[in-house]
Amino acid sequence: MPTIDQLQINNFRNFSEVSLTPGRGVNLIYGSNGSGKTSLLEALYVLSSGKSFRSALVGPLIKDGAPEATVYVSTTESAKLGLSKSRNKKAQLRLNGENQRNWDQVARAFPMLVIDSGAFDLLEGGPKIRRRFLDWGVFHVEPTFLDNWRRTVKCLAHRNSLLKLGFPKSDEIRAWDAELSVAAHAVDAARAAYLAKLLPLFERVYSALVGGHTDLSVQYKRGWPEENSLDEWLATNRELDIKYGSTQAGPHRSDLEVKIGSRKATESLSRGQEKLLVCALKVAQGELLSAAVGRRCLYLVDDLPAELDSQNRQRVMKHLLTLGSQLFVTSVEAEAIDLNAFHDAEITRFHVERGTI
Repeated sequence: MPTIDQLQINNFRNFSEVSLTPGRGVNLIYGSNGSGKTSLLEALYVLSSGKSFRSALVGPLIKDGAPEATVYVSTTESAKLGLSKSRNKKAQLRLNGENQRNWDQVARAFPMLVIDSGAFDLLEGGPKIRRRFLDWGVFHVEPTFLDNWRRTVKCLAHRNSLLKLGFPKSDEIRAWDAELSVAAHAVDAARAAYLAKLLPLFERVYSALVGGHTDLSVQYKRGWPEENSLDEWLATNRELDIKYGSTQAGPHRSDLEVKIGSRKATESLSRGQEKLLVCALKVAQGELLSAAVGRRCLYLVDDLPAELDSQNRQRVMKHLLTLGSQLFVTSVEAEAIDLNAFHDAEITRFHVERGTI
């Protein structure tokens, strides 16, 4: 990703008007709780993806009394990206002066990864969150993945509509089974191939973070039995799908199973250990992105000190810095992250207080 050298935010959350020049390395954003630190990270994430990592609603993003919120960045490679979000109109997104119909091109050009309080959901939450984590990586390294993923969504929607009728025509359901199976196997193959490349990187980073070898395993569950093609499995279990009115097997049921020995990681690890595991996964994703397509992602790290002692904070920062990525890191106190230990790092500090920087 190009390095952001100018950021402007207007009427976003508690910010009225903010303009700052981020550094190429670590941008440490500190201030008391509620000052707006997380909102700054959120504005960047919304700009790159169209979504917030804090809320599914558009309304709370726009400052009270303002008609719209805008976020704009320019980069060291002269790229310009701007977003305008209003309460009642469709968002307007422009990349280098051209209107964008969706975020596909922007997401590829401005990849961002978040490490925040929601990081625990990757382990403690449902399969959908882990699929989203996996698909972020596949999207960025496999150009055909998005089209195949969209085909599965379309096929599932049509197939589920037929299932809800109770007695779907067999020729119609078979046609959707066949089309879904083709797209699903392509999605499955891309996910499995990505994970095979990610895991060695993750295991190396995680081992370094925790200070040695652990009996950790990450296994991909594709959403239907390995010994069956999806169309065979759907045909065999059609009555069950009719009973529930939805498709019970497929790539929308895939998951990542993370274990320590024979137990789920969430049953064995403390909160701090869980955060280290998630950090290792996110660092590994950044490494793989750089190796696969020669592009660095930007990291948004919200409240790094939470759940981590000083030694583990230093370990996480060390690995993030090795990526050569631009980092935006928040903390209540600037001293909570000892950046003086990283002599070669470019560090820029911003103090946030009541929506001003």
